[in-house]
Amino acid sequence: MDATAASARRRIEIYRADVANGGLDNCPIRSVVQNISGKWSALLLMALAEQPYRFGELRRLVPDISQRMLTQTLRDLQRDGYVQREVFPTKPPSVEYSLTDLGRSMYDSIQHLFNWAENNHASVRAARAHFDATES
Repeated sequence: MDATAASARRRIEIYRADVANGGLDNCPIRSVVQNISGKWSALLLMALAEQPYRFGELRRLVPDISQRMLTQTLRDLQRDGYVQREVFPTKPPSVEYSLTDLGRSMYDSIQHLFNWAENNHASVRAARAHFDATES
């Protein structure tokens, strides 16, 4: 077994022990990654990495997200410390969302995964089609 596999195996063993001793919240991988790997989170993080947006602008930017899901996803990202919500005292009040320092540092890390996904999307789709055709 090479060093990378041994390191991964050891980390998984540690995470399994953490989970056994206190539940899934003790697993750093699951606890942190679950909210940033969601369907809508990735798109919202990409948008907010470019610039701050108001709620309505985000809703127009991602037209297939429901208002309820946008609200919930932004709350989850805010709760985890990735997104900041700022209310401006206008009539009516306007709200703007932006990445925090923690959100920017996290985005810097997952940006590579997003780029990989864009570059390999066709290959993944072809692999799925091949798998589905042979599984029938």
